[in-house]
Amino acid sequence: MHDVTCSMTISLDGYTTDPDGGLGWAAPDEEVFRLATDEVRGTGVHLLGRRLYEAMLYWEDADRDPELDFSTREFAELWRGLRKVVFSRTLPAVRGNARLASGTLAEEVARLRAEPGDGDIAIGGADLAAQAAGLDLIDEYRLRTYPVLLGGGTPLFPRDGRRRDLEPVESRPLAAGARYLRYRVLRER
Repeated sequence: MHDVTCSMTISLDGYTTDPDGGLGWAAPDEEVFRLATDEVRGTGVHLLGRRLYEAMLYWEDADRDPELDFSTREFAELWRGLRKVVFSRTLPAVRGNARLASGTLAEEVARLRAEPGDGDIAIGGADLAAQAAGLDLIDEYRLRTYPVLLGGGTPLFPRDGRRRDLEPVESRPLAAGARYLRYRVLRER
């Protein structure tokens, strides 16, 4: 069965964007970019919301730019080949190795978990990830936590009053005082 992973950059107070929707507080450096590349390498399918899908369209053709360095071309090549499922009520069509979701988030995850093959099911986009967290669909969080308190913005974690126990898997420092944290969600047996 495929794990559902959520890989996000968050502030110390749990926000994925600042109150204005900005991400400038957490621009990825080379180390974070390599980490993202490694995560994509282990992904079988990526679930995205419309905004993230549109932002990531850049990577569909980026590897054809001769000015890019190897690591950037490598990420673009991996991203282009990765299957994607886009959740949108406004997009009439998607391009590349993507399809529009035909069911709810829970239905799509159940269908993808049942498929044969390797690779995780990655959830991307703050709103979609928060929805998946609220539905208890996420098996593992992979967080790049930056030392900043934003005081508001788009929260990653549901504010539903329910407790979720986590098991630490990995913790290591990143540049600029950030930390990479991996946690498995503990399920009742």
